[in-house]
Amino acid sequence: MKVDFGKVAKGFALYRNDLTENLIENLQVRGLTFRERSVADLGSGTGVLTRMLEEHGAEVTGVEPSAELIREAKMIDQESGVEIDYVNRYAEDTDLPGQSFDVVTALRAWHWFDGEAVLREVKRILKPDGDLLIMDSGFVSADPVVQETMALLKKEIPGRIKPAGRKAGSGQSINSFPVEWFAEWQSHGLELKELYNEDYTVAFTPETWCERIKTLSWMLHLEEGERNNIMDGIKPHLIRLFGDRTYEIEHKFHVVMLKNV
Repeated sequence: MKVDFGKVAKGFALYRNDLTENLIENLQVRGLTFRERSVADLGSGTGVLTRMLEEHGAEVTGVEPSAELIREAKMIDQESGVEIDYVNRYAEDTDLPGQSFDVVTALRAWHWFDGEAVLREVKRILKPDGDLLIMDSGFVSADPVVQETMALLKKEIPGRIKPAGRKAGSGQSINSFPVEWFAEWQSHGLELKELYNEDYTVAFTPETWCERIKTLSWMLHLEEGERNNIMDGIKPHLIRLFGDRTYEIEHKFHVVMLKNV
């Protein structure tokens, strides 16, 4: 399932860069370390996870199908003083050397992949006893600002608000991951090691919150002018209800850790 986030590359870099502060520490206490380990980050986007892994001593290769997102990632890397290799390929066909990575990661991307194809590729590039780390996160639907925003969006783009990618076809989930995925992982020799989640908040002004919403997959079938018009109408409504201030939007971070066996 292909969605062109390159259409909103600038917004993606600016407004979808949230990670929990203690992500690496929390993985380390669960036995997953990165220093001097080779990592392939699938669906690396603008490099938010890729840079964090590099900063913690990993040798990282980002795999991203959008040339626009890679350009944004490289500009941020340059400003941050890091140098990371990116491969402009799909996760299902990375062209990376076989059995050469200690860890494969995917942040907010697994639901866009072809499940069987990406798992064959993960098994091909991952070393024996290597780790697969799949993470997802997003704003919490119970947050009042989120509830009001989604209600308004449903009126503007009826029928479009639904779970993204392969999540749309699943009726049940465990820690936000569709139950079907667990059978897929097991059938490909990937043993479940741990599941956990964390609550966190992300601060937005009304302006930056609306910019964040423009980057959602639900909005990408619209032209840029249509996205702008919709959010220009929603923003004053939110200000009237919640004030022209900083909104601390509730988010949840979900993690599944697997071992190649």
